[in-house]
Amino acid sequence: MTTSNRTAPQSRRSFLGGGAVLSATAIALLGGSRESLAYNPFRRRKNNKEQGDVAILNVALGLEHEGIAAYQIGAESGLLSKAVMDVAVGFQSQHKAHRDALIATIQKLGGKPIPALPMEDYLKSAKLNVPSIKSAKDVVKLAQRLELGAANAYIGVIPALKDKELGKVAARLASDEAMHYTALTQALGETLPAGALTFGA
Repeated sequence: MTTSNRTAPQSRRSFLGGGAVLSATAIALLGGSRESLAYNPFRRRKNNKEQGDVAILNVALGLEHEGIAAYQIGAESGLLSKAVMDVAVGFQSQHKAHRDALIATIQKLGGKPIPALPMEDYLKSAKLNVPSIKSAKDVVKLAQRLELGAANAYIGVIPALKDKELGKVAARLASDEAMHYTALTQALGETLPAGALTFGA
């Protein structure tokens, strides 16, 4: 982890799959805004399996970049205890592994992985709403919200992936996000969902 002199208040979609725009539900699952379009270098180019899957994977990569940045902001806020920091660093390392796996897959498919945005852009993001972070609980709540959104997003795009093996990868990524969400929910002392089929609904 790098250090920063930022204070906590200053600090932490559409998918174009094969040329077809997915539903508003899929857009909402990807964060509730069309900001993810800025990440997407594929503007209705080739209508083939690889190109469609690459576009989907690049939006997923954008989510992983965002999650890594959010955990970094939380770690640098000075608000977390050592125990919570250790968990945050562990979860961030898993998101970095997700990022690396997505980059390798996109390259294998002949695509160009999107880069992370400058940290300043994440700090100003309305979705992250960093100025509202004033306590350790606020940091954990932000991470909890992003993990739930990521789990739902991965589950939501599985049907759109043309390559079934990529669907399996998305399911595994969703499982990690659901695990993170569950751990963070318990850390907040909140009640876990009582009903079945909670994720991806």
